[in-house]
Amino acid sequence: MNPKDNKQTASHSSPVCVHNPHLDSLKDDILYHFSLGTNTHNLPAMFGDVKFVCVGGSPWRMKSFIEYIAAELCMEDPKSEYPNICAGTDRYAMYKVGPVLSVSHGMGIPSIAIMLHELIKLLHHAHCTDVTIIRIGTSGGIGLEPGTVVVTKQSVDATFLPKFEQVILGKTVVRNTDLDQSLALELLQCSNELNQFETVLGNTMCTLDFYEGQGRLDGAFCSYTEKDKQEYLNKANQAGVCNIEMESSVFAAMCKLSGLRAAVVCVTLLDRLKGDQLSSSHEVLHNYQQRPQILVGHYIKKHLNANAVRS
Repeated sequence: MNPKDNKQTASHSSPVCVHNPHLDSLKDDILYHFSLGTNTHNLPAMFGDVKFVCVGGSPWRMKSFIEYIAAELCMEDPKSEYPNICAGTDRYAMYKVGPVLSVSHGMGIPSIAIMLHELIKLLHHAHCTDVTIIRIGTSGGIGLEPGTVVVTKQSVDATFLPKFEQVILGKTVVRNTDLDQSLALELLQCSNELNQFETVLGNTMCTLDFYEGQGRLDGAFCSYTEKDKQEYLNKANQAGVCNIEMESSVFAAMCKLSGLRAAVVCVTLLDRLKGDQLSSSHEVLHNYQQRPQILVGHYIKKHLNANAVRS
């Protein structure tokens, strides 16, 4: 499907694009890891009204988010039970309230990539338009006070370059990791309006590993010194990196390919220049983890209210 063709036929709406001619020959597109399919489920009826998708690593966190957003939008009783749409599988969890979809993606690039392939196809099959997708999560900060929220300007790899590399049929394919800058600035403005916690705009480094890949000293293996670690993290900081996580690069690349307006909003749980292990209490960490959902919830509510006024 050519995005240019979409603009000609739907100048006032932006569809979710797939770039796979083989899908047209499928009698039933089975979204295996969601336990959904085009023949077994009426995807337009179930998901056609979706305008906002929030994704995060933990199933528990994404259920918590849908409960939070339901209360914020006054759409349903926040004490209601929200069924897991993907209950037929134990891979991912999915919840929905009104135009908001909340999906877990697990940990790391492979896990979120699998989820995004099926999510993008789901949105495409459901004929969704003008969808905004935001990853909310946790991260390690560099030179920031724990609890600071980072809105990602650009995702970079472990060498500080804005690219995502994947081997396809034995060949290395490099994809762009740009995110929607206007969306990032809108989220920053929302944080200013909330005035509840520090929020910054900066680059996010995406790594393939939690321990050695992020320069930690507390893994099962370590072949470098504290000095080596500090030099590396300071180089990252000088390159504009504010935080480190493990999903943003493929998230940015796949959302850009599909025409989804995308952002990454992660709270920092610690300053990696000062240590590798979490020492904050459970209560403090829980408070930190709520900050991305508060920010994104404010953004969604603001946009829905603005759309209601216009209509």
